Order: sequence, then structure tokens, then C-alpha cells
Amino acid sequence: MTVLPLRLSGLEPLLVYPGSNFINIGERTNVTGSREFARLIRQQNFEAAVAVARQQVENGAQILDVNMDDALLDGVSAMRRFLCLLAAEPDIARVPVMIDSSRWEIIEAGLQCVQGKCIVNSLSLKEGETHFLQQARTIRKYGAAVVVMCFDEQGQADTYDRRIAVAERSYRLLTQNGFPPQDIIIDPNVLAIGTGLEEHARYAVDFIEATRWIKQNLPHARVSGGISNLSFAFRGSPAVREAMHAAFLYHAIQAGLDMGIVNAGMITVYDQIPADLLELVEDLLFNRRPDATERLIAYARKQDTAQRKSKSDDAWRRQPCAERLRYALVNGIDQYIEHDTEEARQQLGDPLAVIEGPLMAGMQTVGELFGSGKMFLPQVVKTARVMKKAVAYLEPFLEQQRAAGRLRAAGRIVLATVKGDVHDIGKNIVAVVLRCNNYEVNDLGVMVPAEKIVSAAQQWQADLIGLSGLITPSLDEMVHVAAELKRHGLHQPLLIGGATTSRLHTALKIAPAYNGPVVHVPDASRCTQVVASLINPTARPAYTATIRQEYELLRQQHAARSRTKDYVSLSDARANRLVTDWKAYQPPVPRKPGITVLKDFSLQQLTARIDWTPFFQAWELSGKFPDLLDDPVIGAEARRLFADAQKTLQKIIDEKKLTAHGVFGLFPANTHHPDDVTLTAPDGTVRCIHFLRQQYVKTPGQPHLCLADFIAPASSGKTDYLGMFAVTAGMGLDQWLNELERRHDDYEAIMAKALADRLAEAFAETLHEQVRRHWWGYAPDEAFTNEELIAERYRGIRPAPGYPACPDHTEKQTLFDLLEVTQNTGIALTENFAMLPAAAVCGYYFAHPEARYFGVGKLDRDQVEDYARRKGWSLAQAEKWLSPALAYSP
Repeated sequence: MTVLPLRLSGLEPLLVYPGSNFINIGERTNVTGSREFARLIRQQNFEAAVAVARQQVENGAQILDVNMDDALLDGVSAMRRFLCLLAAEPDIARVPVMIDSSRWEIIEAGLQCVQGKCIVNSLSLKEGETHFLQQARTIRKYGAAVVVMCFDEQGQADTYDRRIAVAERSYRLLTQNGFPPQDIIIDPNVLAIGTGLEEHARYAVDFIEATRWIKQNLPHARVSGGISNLSFAFRGSPAVREAMHAAFLYHAIQAGLDMGIVNAGMITVYDQIPADLLELVEDLLFNRRPDATERLIAYARKQDTAQRKSKSDDAWRRQPCAERLRYALVNGIDQYIEHDTEEARQQLGDPLAVIEGPLMAGMQTVGELFGSGKMFLPQVVKTARVMKKAVAYLEPFLEQQRAAGRLRAAGRIVLATVKGDVHDIGKNIVAVVLRCNNYEVNDLGVMVPAEKIVSAAQQWQADLIGLSGLITPSLDEMVHVAAELKRHGLHQPLLIGGATTSRLHTALKIAPAYNGPVVHVPDASRCTQVVASLINPTARPAYTATIRQEYELLRQQHAARSRTKDYVSLSDARANRLVTDWKAYQPPVPRKPGITVLKDFSLQQLTARIDWTPFFQAWELSGKFPDLLDDPVIGAEARRLFADAQKTLQKIIDEKKLTAHGVFGLFPANTHHPDDVTLTAPDGTVRCIHFLRQQYVKTPGQPHLCLADFIAPASSGKTDYLGMFAVTAGMGLDQWLNELERRHDDYEAIMAKALADRLAEAFAETLHEQVRRHWWGYAPDEAFTNEELIAERYRGIRPAPGYPACPDHTEKQTLFDLLEVTQNTGIALTENFAMLPAAAVCGYYFAHPEARYFGVGKLDRDQVEDYARRKGWSLAQAEKWLSPALAYSP
């Protein structure tokens, strides 16, 4: 039989046929897999985003994977704009595009813009045959090829029999309904091996055998896979991972694997794998012996031990004292710091000379390395720990110097997390970096009112003031602080930072409220450059003039965009809401309705559900975990950081440093008003949850969504259910942080906060899984890997008040009242509805099969007025709490 080629194209054709080389799919134009690309898209820096695509093509990508799935993005608009820009770049547009999304409206938007013949990633049977064929017909109409994932209504196919059964069923349905077989690409699911679980032992060999079966039994179909998933269990051991990828690809390609997402930097030549390592790897791949995992782990540990031993050379201890101090600072070694500091004090005869001499010389080296990208944030924080211990040792000797006024810093900076907000990891990192550059920092802490910031800036004669915040109400609080600083006649430069802040909001709202310069600082790596430019009297005028010009341009561009942005009326949006056949749907009844309290939840159980990618983002190491562990630039430092995190995590568990509490409730509920849900508490009282609806112009056929659409209306005659939850893993954190502060250990303090946050998110993920499978019980047979849970492949959603689908933080109060959250867990709400402790998560549970995450987007005045009436607010109150989501200026 002659196998028909898979024909793809950008400006140039790409034919995949028997005998073709393996096709490498470039993955860096994916907002879920590349933090840098996501940042560029969020900032609408599409020119730089296009450069990322160009780099992928130049590095050998034969297909570009483009994904715009981000809750903070208008994914439809971003996909359209990016693809249109790619089409104008001949050197990029020559390769085909893979439109990658879990949201159908984004996929269809991409299909409407892409040139040539593309691939849609992905299609699956997890929502049934009707939905599967409906989407397939649309893909066919646009002439695209399709990646079919081996999922069905039962979940992910993870055995050989399940893989070939789902592949065969998908292929049969497509071909019987007119889909060209040569345009079908099957992904039989590359899954992690070497995990220690017996049921995972055949994952690799089953994939290879399933690939061979597909090529022999499904005529003309192609096979693809995500290769890096295979070696997840051996993250931190790059040599082992390289060998695993190379050997797996060698055998999978022989079996018929046509294409895949591969990190080219993590592939070695099969023939060059050391014979002893190759034997161990292939024993694991083919499940040839029961101790294959243990033997390969032992090899990896031996290699790691050898590497650590080779790095333990203490030749630096024979250097002069000043060189030893510099080395200790650059490498974050505090073992000898007190001894060396005392030696330097005796040599120089003056504690101040030690600080201004060898210590500051070492810190200057650190600053230069960090500024040039040769050091990374975790290393800088370790440096700060060493510096603080050195200064603490000298403290008794410095009292006389202070009294004499001889001790001088490069500048004085007041930092604060604004009133109502409790998140401070980023601010703490900035403080560490600034102190490492000889700035004196007065960190006022969290929930700091404007009057305290004003008073500290005045009394301390601050050179600069920095404001931080995470939740959206903090944006308005920053405007208030700026106005108060202005009212009191202050004009020091004002630095703005935090996850919800942006250059645009700073330019639009904060800068006009203040007399002095206002600068948005997106991350710690930028802060020293910004601060140096603002404090230096020679550099400051030109720098502030540049910032003013940039912000004025941003205001003008925003005004132009606002005039051209189209919105539909609230009545039209409601008329175009999601249509559901409620007669054909029977809402699942919870096995345990009412409220359930979970005290002292097992932290050990939560570790398996940690999503590590945001952990590395907190340390400003960008990339998707575990791939970033093998990144040629940051991989080594990422592995060191990960190893430290594992040690601290074990300490948290062994010494019970943190405690986790949770509560959830499952309540009878119905939609009465189009956008509101009423529910009945166990005591019989009825409460109302208020939601908001999308108003931006949608592609014809796409509904204007509201979370209320996923709950059965009262008119259906059926009782539906809405869940709520609140969890924390932060109890005990403050006491631990106080202990670390006394030890001058900023590194461990930031590590503790970051891990507490990850454990809280893992608690939310774990509890949601338990609710789906047991407490509510609508998905009792669900069985997903941690990666699939992070990718939200399960049925149901858990959106949180204050986030894109329900942007009003004040709705947390109803949730807290119903669940008695503070009494049951210890979590409290601030006046701006942030949660204390910060390592806490709350939200809703929706079980409807069509429930999905989305962003409400901007709100027009008619909806804000309607929302104010529903909430019993004045219009001014509604505009205050919904300020970041307003499509107009109040």
C-alpha cells in the first residue's frame, strides 16, 4: 500500500511521508510553556514575540506550536494578531503552524487567520462523540490537519490496550465522517516512567508498541508525542534524561514516530550513550527487570555525588582574606563568614573598613554578575544571607561608627505592601537585592496604611518609596497612597511593583496622582538599575524624562484603543448566553452535601500535587518545569534551587513547620437572575452569589459567558449544586519566619514563603480532586497524572473570586460567611479581601461538563450599573471594586 503523505504548508510546503526525517515542533511560542513569551504577549509586545518565533525557526523548528491559553489574555484577539504578524514575516511564515488551545473559540480564531495548511492541537473524545465530530467537521472545513489525543470519556489512555482502542475509535469516527486519514495525527500519550509506581512501568514500551500498531493498522495516520514527559522522574539528572530521550526516540522513531515536541538541547547521539548507562535506560524503557528504576536512580545519585565532590574543592580557602570574602559572597557560602570577617577586621583595624572594603567589593561583583545575567536571583538571595551574617557579626563594633555618623549607605528606601494586601514575596526579594547593592531598606511589612508610609518616608528621609501589591484592590490603594504623598508635599521617586501592577495602570492611574517620578518595576532583576538611575543626580533628569514620555505615549495609545474597542449591551450579551439543554442534563447530587472541615491535612500527601513552575517564577527563573532544569542557561541554578526546595520541604513535613486546614461546602443551587446564583445553606437560609458576564464582541456563534450559565436555572425544575472551598497551608509560617529573621536567613525565609504558597495551591488541587471523585462523586473513576491535573483536563472548574471569571473580590465575604472559614481554618479576610495567611486559596466548584475557565474582560457602564443594583451598592462603590475591569473612565 502506498502511504499518502501528510501535506502541510506555510509559505513553503512540508511533506511528511515514509522515510521522512523526524519533525521537530518548536514549543517556545506557547504562553503555557514559556514565561518570557507569555510576558511579551501580556504586555502586547508582539514585535518581540515575533522574534521568539523567528528564533525557533532559525534553531530548526519545522512547525511552530502557537498557544494563547492564559486567563489574563483575550486569547482570541491575541491569537489573531500574532498569526497575522507571523504571516507578514516570510522567514517565519515559511513553516506551518500548530494552533494549540484547550478553548475552541481560540482555535477557530486561529483557523480564520492562518495561511497555508496548519495543524490543530488537539481533538479528543473526552466530551463524547457528538462534540468530537462537530469540532472535526469545522477543522475539516478549514482544511487543517489535527492532533488526536488518546483521551475518551473515561479519561487518559495509559495502557497499550487503552491507547490502541481510543486511537482506533477516533480514527474510525473521523474517516467514516469524511476526514482525510493522512491528516490525522495520533498522540498516544508519552507518560513518565521510573516513578516507583508499578502501574507506570510499561508506559514507555506501551507507547512504542502503540505507535507501531497505529502505523500498521490505521492507514496513512501519523504519530506524535511530547518527549520530555518521559523523564520527569529524573529531573535534576540531565545526563540520565538526555540518554532516556535519545534511546526512547531511537526506538520510537523505528516504530513509526513521525514528529514531537523535543528539547533539542536535551538529546544526545544514541551511539554515544555510555554502554553501562544505555543498558540501565533500556532496561527501564522496556521494563526488562523489576529493579530497573532503582538501578537507574542509583546511577543518577552516583553521578550527582561525583559532581558534588568535584565541586567541593576548598582551594579558595587558601586565598587572601579579601578574596575569601568575595568568593563567599559570590557563591553564597556562609560556613566561614564570621571567621573571615573577624580576620578582615583585625587586618584593617576598623569594622566600617571591612564593610566598605572587601564586603562591598564582593557585593559589587555580585551586582555586576546579576545585572549581566551571569547570576540568578536564588544566588543573589544566598549572597544576602552571607552579607547579613557578616554585618551582624560586626554589629557590636559598628555602634560607635553610627554614633559618629561615619556609616553611609548608597541611598535610603522605604518599601511597603499597601493596606489590605498581605503578599510580600516579591517585595522581600527586592529588599534583598537592594541591600546587596548597599542601599538601606526600611521594609514596613504588609497591610501598611498610607499614613504610615507617609510618616516613614518623612521621618526616615527616604530617597525613594516602593509600593507592592498582588490583589486588584491594591491598585486603587496605590493611587490613594500616591495622592497622600502628594498632599503631604513629598516628591521622592515612587516605585510600583507586584503581580497585578503594570506599566499601563501605573501610567494611567498612579503617575497622574503624584508630583514626583513614578516608575513601574516588573521584577527584582530590574530594580537596581532603576534605583541607581533615580538616585544618581546626573542620570535622574534624563531617565525621568524618558519615563514621562513613555507613560504619555501609553496613555495616548490606551485612549486610542478605548475609542475603537467594541462592546455589546448587557441585554444583548445575556441574550447570547451559553445555551444548555437542561432537560437532557441531570445535575449530580453530592454524596456528602453540606459543610466538611479538614483539620491538619497531610502535607506529605500534598507534595505530589505541587505545580513547580510558579515556584521557579517566584525566583525569576523562567520556563516550564521540569524542562527548565535542563535549560542550558539557568538549568544548573534551577537544579540547585530545586534540591534546596526538596530539603526545606522535607523539613516542613518532618518538623511540622506548617499546618494545613481546609473547609468546603456543597449546596443546593439554581440560577434565578441571568447572572446570579442562589444557594441554600444547611440551616435553610438562602444566599445569593453575584457573577459578571462577558461584553466584548465575540466571533459569531460564540456565547457571552457568565459563571451562572453553568448552574441549572430554577425554571428547569431541577436542583443543581454549587461548591465552595477555602484552604491554607500557611499556619505556623509567621513563627518560622521570625526564627529565620533572627538568623538573618533571607534565603530560607523566601523559600519558606514560596513553598507555603505551592502547598496551598496543591491543597486546592488535591481537595478538588477528592471532591470530584468522592465527596461530590461525579467523576469516581477519574485517574489523571499531576501534569494532567495542572493542565486541568478534568471535568469541572474551581474559579476564585477576584480572578478573571469573577473579578469582584468582595464576593469572598459570602463564601467566608457560609463556610465559617475563619472559625474552621483560621484564614481571615483583610479590608481589601486579601486572605491571611497569604498561603491560602478559596473559590467555587462547578460540576457541569461544559464548565470552563474564561476571562470576563472589560465591563461597560450598563453592566456596572446593573451590578451595583444587584449588590445594593452605589455606582461609585461598584466602580471602586471593579476598577481594573472597567471599559470606561468613571
